[in-house]
Formats: sequence, C-alpha cells, structure tokens
Amino acid sequence: MRMGMGAREIRKLLALTATGALLTGCASIQSMLPGGGPGPAAVSVPGTQESVQAAAIGQGQAVFWVGSNGCTTRDDLMPVVSQYRGAATITLWRVSEDDCDAPVPGGVEVRWTFEEMGLPPGTDVRVGNSYERPPT
Repeated sequence: MRMGMGAREIRKLLALTATGALLTGCASIQSMLPGGGPGPAAVSVPGTQESVQAAAIGQGQAVFWVGSNGCTTRDDLMPVVSQYRGAATITLWRVSEDDCDAPVPGGVEVRWTFEEMGLPPGTDVRVGNSYERPPT
C-alpha cells in the first residue's frame, strides 16, 4: 500500500498548478523574504491553507497534527515548500475535504520526510500555517 505523494509527484503537481492555475478554489502562495518582503516565486495551489494544532520539525522530517472530522489522511493534505537562502517554509494545504461526522480528539498526525519534500538534510525549516487550539 502506498502512502501519500512523493517529492517528484508534489513537484509535478506544483508545476502543473503554477502553469495552469485554472482549478476552482486555487490560492496563490507568495514566498516571503525575512522581514516580510516578497520572495522569489509565487505558486498556485488547489485547496485551502490548513490550520495546524501542533507541528514538530526534526530528524529529517516534519510532523503535523491537524483537525479531523474522522476521515482526514495524509493524502488529503499537501505540504508546499518555499525556499529562500537556505531556509525553507513548509505550509500544509488541504486538497480534499473531510466530510465525516466523527471528530478525532487531538487531531490526526501526518508526516513527511525532508527527502519526500526535496529538502536537503539539516535545512532550517519553519511552519507557514496558523495554529489553532484543539477542541476540548
């Protein structure tokens, strides 16, 4: 059984959406320089930016905890990586809705390796998503 998209598939998807951007519900991501100025590239991504409940970056991987109505899997999310001067920002985008009706307390854990995201080991990584407190 295959889990999620690999780095090559993610890059292909980004290239297709960047050149076409004709999908309904696309968003444009503008890379940002330190200090808030525009960065080197803008990319269109299908879906919406996901709020995360928690995130951890280390040992060559990025782990996120996201809210779920009971059906969220890694395939429903896409990590978008923007890089500038050796640092990277990972932003999770929801590409498939979770229409289930069985909320998961504490959310669902999803992870990607740096290799899957095309990041060299030891890259300085930040999280681009907003954080939301898990429901109590």
